[in-house]
Parts: sequence; structure tokens; C-alpha cells
Amino acid sequence: MPRSVSPDTPLEPLGNISWITPVSSRNRSLSNASKVQAAPNVSHQPSNTNQPEATPEESLEAKIERLGRERPSSFTTIWNEVLFVFSIIMSQFLTEYFVSGFTVILPVLIRELNVPQASSVWPATAFSLVIASTLLVFGRLGDMWGAYPIFLWGLVWLLVWSIIAGFSINPLMLIFCRALQGLGAAAFLPTGVMLMGSLYRPGPRKNLVFAIYGTSAVFGFFGGIFVAGIVGQFLRWGFYFWIGAIMTAISLTTSIFSIPSSRSKGTSSSKVRMDYAGAFTIVLGITLTVFAITQSAHAPSGWRTPYIPACLGLGIICLLAAAYFATYVSSQPLVPASIFTTSSMTPLLLALFLLYGTWGIFSVYGTLYFQNIMSATPLQVVAWYVPLGVAGLLLSILEGFILHLVPGRVLLVISGLGAVGSQLLLALIPGSDANYWAWIFPATILSTIGIDLSTILMTVFVTTKFPIAQQGLAGAVINSTLQLGVAFCLGLTDIIQSATVEEAGLARSYKNTFWFGVGVAAVGLALMAVWGKVPKAKSDLTADEKAELMQEAAKREEENSGSILVETAP
Repeated sequence: MPRSVSPDTPLEPLGNISWITPVSSRNRSLSNASKVQAAPNVSHQPSNTNQPEATPEESLEAKIERLGRERPSSFTTIWNEVLFVFSIIMSQFLTEYFVSGFTVILPVLIRELNVPQASSVWPATAFSLVIASTLLVFGRLGDMWGAYPIFLWGLVWLLVWSIIAGFSINPLMLIFCRALQGLGAAAFLPTGVMLMGSLYRPGPRKNLVFAIYGTSAVFGFFGGIFVAGIVGQFLRWGFYFWIGAIMTAISLTTSIFSIPSSRSKGTSSSKVRMDYAGAFTIVLGITLTVFAITQSAHAPSGWRTPYIPACLGLGIICLLAAAYFATYVSSQPLVPASIFTTSSMTPLLLALFLLYGTWGIFSVYGTLYFQNIMSATPLQVVAWYVPLGVAGLLLSILEGFILHLVPGRVLLVISGLGAVGSQLLLALIPGSDANYWAWIFPATILSTIGIDLSTILMTVFVTTKFPIAQQGLAGAVINSTLQLGVAFCLGLTDIIQSATVEEAGLARSYKNTFWFGVGVAAVGLALMAVWGKVPKAKSDLTADEKAELMQEAAKREEENSGSILVETAP
């Protein structure tokens, strides 16, 4: 059962760091403090008996390096840690499962539930739209009430509505169930990142865990297509949802038994409050904006349909209102301005937004091209995507081992090149008789390079920069960036494909979306090349420890200044 260890506090703190020799000026680097030797009386919380104990002679730098590599003391055995990591990565797996597989099984649903062509986009879009619009709200709830209850609630909610979705009898019921499924994913995605970010200190072990978490999205994509292909060809379509529900139930069970949690009320932060005005305007703004962009391709008169510009305008007004509330009204805004003051954070989040958007183009329009133009069967598409999972696993594990050795800019540029190359190969593919090994295989490998390297690196970077009290926000920011990138890029490509299909034909309309993807990926690559100054993910002080150290240094400096004034007084 969950042990009484709160994930909201560092598991292996450095003890009271006030013994560190104070700096003489505010602008002195923290690295100077890392050379100071630890005093014999430094206190530590009890750690795992299998872990090496710090000696009085151990330097701060050596201890930071050690703590960044060893297992957190909350996990009594390696198997307990493995079960915990499995529980968290399954949250990412399930989200991608319900996105990718639904694209494959959608033609069956359109036929059996008589889904009108004008409404066919919404059973697929509703899930992602609800996730993207509510992630920040659930991230704040995680900071308020603790990650553990919100994470479990999300799994329970997804389980219930996945079962019900399999019994849908009409398009409206299906869309409704898909939207409510999205609420579950929106709850456990940011809190899953919050749990990992709170339990693991900066260092190689955290890098590897987040790398495994990142590759679970690729496996979820492949798993969704695989199950949907089997179900679409041999079983009733409802089994796609019920198999997902079974995997959700397994994840829920392992989470209950493996996630460190305190049952006491003290695990939640009484200082964190919900920004109701910001939550309302952000949810409404994102929903209306994405709805207008997506629906414009299917409305009777396109953008001239009155409700399309009305929804877009109202959505933009809501987002501007959210920015106003965050800047001038709310004391605890849902998206604090401090996020954007971190060096390079804004351009890098924008680049991640764009690169993950190209992944959406590849996964949706690439799959449609393979099926509708190259006449690939669902099982053949599954076989074509096998290298995606293998390459994703190998790349993610490799990145986990080298994040503390390779500068972030190098990995980001490689990621951007992979995204550009993947979209370019799809845009240049000769036609229906194109050779798989010459075109699709390298495009698949490059696509996983394009998303895995940048997503894993940025997740580690963001969670390391945020203090423990804002790990829910960190998880929400990362996942919102990814989900919104997919939603906006797919909305725009839907417009492009729908607008050109009659004149250019189906194959050319798909290729137009790939050329759009080339441009989007190129912009993301440029942003990463210019602003990708992300340090190596080495073992380091946590954000809270750095803040405490700065406060202590400022306090000592103030005391020293006061002493000097007293000594010089006549």
C-alpha cells in the first residue's frame, strides 16, 4: 500500500544548508558554494540502508552527484521503483493509445454509427481538445490537493468512460464519451509528471526515468494502432475501448500499491489557491479557438459561416482576458509570469509546440496516406510502424544516459532536423507504389527523433527549474504545450486538406499537409538553434535548495553589512 512519504517534499535533502559559507555579493555563482566542505553535523533524513551514507568529509558537490544517481529513499526496493515508473508511464501510454488507435478505427465507427461526414472530425478531436483546455486546471488542483488523489481520480474516470464509450449507440453519445475520457487524461498527465518531478532529484537517474516516460508515448501510439487494427479487422469496435479500459484498470491497481503518498491532510499545500477567473477564461478561450479552427473546414460556408468567426473572436477575447487576469488581477495566476522569465523558456516551449504538432500531422495524415493512397491494410500499417517503437525505445534510453553529458542545444537541433526530415520525406514520396524502405521507414525513424529528443529534454529542463510546490504547474505546462501543438496543427492541416482536395485530388491534398509540416518543423528547428541554450542535465541542487541558498546568502550579507556599519559608527 502507499507509504506515508509525501511526494511533495524532496526525498533525499541536503539537510540544513545554512552552514555553507555566505557569499559576499548577490551575483556570486552558486557553483562557488559547491566547493565548500560539509560540516560534520549536517543532518540527513533516513535513507535506504543499501545506499551509501554520506561521510563528514564528503563535499557538497560529491553528495549532489551521489544523490542524483541513487534510488530515492521512498522506494524500499528496486522493484517498488520499477512498479512506480510503470504506473506513471502507463498514463502517457493510455493517452496516446486513445488518440492514435481511434484514427484507425474511425472509418468503422462512421459506417456502423452513421456518423455524418461533417461531424466525423469530432469523435477524434473531442478527446484531445478537452485534454488541452483543462490541463492547467488539473495541474493547479495537483498543487492544491496533492498529486496522488488527482492522479488516481483521472485513472478511475478514464476507466469508467472507456467502458461506456464501447457501448455508444449514436454519434452524439460517442462524442460525449470521448470528451469525458479527455477529463481523465487531463487529470493524470500533469500529476504524473508532478509525482516524478517531486520524487527524483536532478541527475542521471531522473534523466533515465523521464526518458522512459517519454518513449511510452511512442509505444502508446503503436499500441493504439496495433489494437485498433486487430479490432477493426476481427472484432466489434467496442473492444478497442474495453481493451483500453483493462489497461487502465491495471494501471490504477499498480498505482495504488506503488505510488508513495501520505494519507494525511498535510500533503496538500494550503497556500495554493485556484485562479477561478483564469481557469474559466483559459478553458473557454482554448476550446472556442480550437473549435473554430477545426470546424471551419467542415462548416457549410467555411469561414463565412457566422458561428465560426464568432467563436474564434470570443475565444481570442477570453485568452486576452486570461492574460489580463494573470498580469493585473490574480494573486496566484494559473500561468504565472515567472514561467516566461526563465532564460529561453518561451521560445523553447514554442518550438516544442511546433515540433509536436508535426508529430500529429505524421500520425494522422501519414496513416491516412498509407491507407487511402498506398492501399495499406490496418495490419500492414501496424507492421510499418514497428520501427517507430523500436527506435523510440533505443533513442530514449540512449538519451537518458547522455543527457548529463551532451549540451542541450545539440540534442534539440538533432530533434528539429529529424522533424524536418520526416515531413520532407512524406511530402516527396513518389506515389502509391513508393518503396517502403526508401521513404516510409526513414520517415518513421526521423519522426521519433523529432519528438523524443526534444520532449524528454524539455520535460527534464522544466521540472528541474520549477520548485516542488509548482511541480503540478510544470507538468501542466509541458503537456499543454504538446497537446495544444497537436490540436492547432491538425486544425490548420484539416483546413488545408479540405480546401485543396477537390482541385488537387486526395493524394496531393495529403501532401499539402506534409509541406505545411515541413514549414512548421523548420520554424521549430530555427527556434531551437537560436535559443536552445539548455545546460547539461547534471546532478544539481533542486530549485528549492537553490532558493534557500540564495536566501541564506542574502541574509548573511545583510548581517555582515550591518556589522560593518556598527563597527564604523563613531
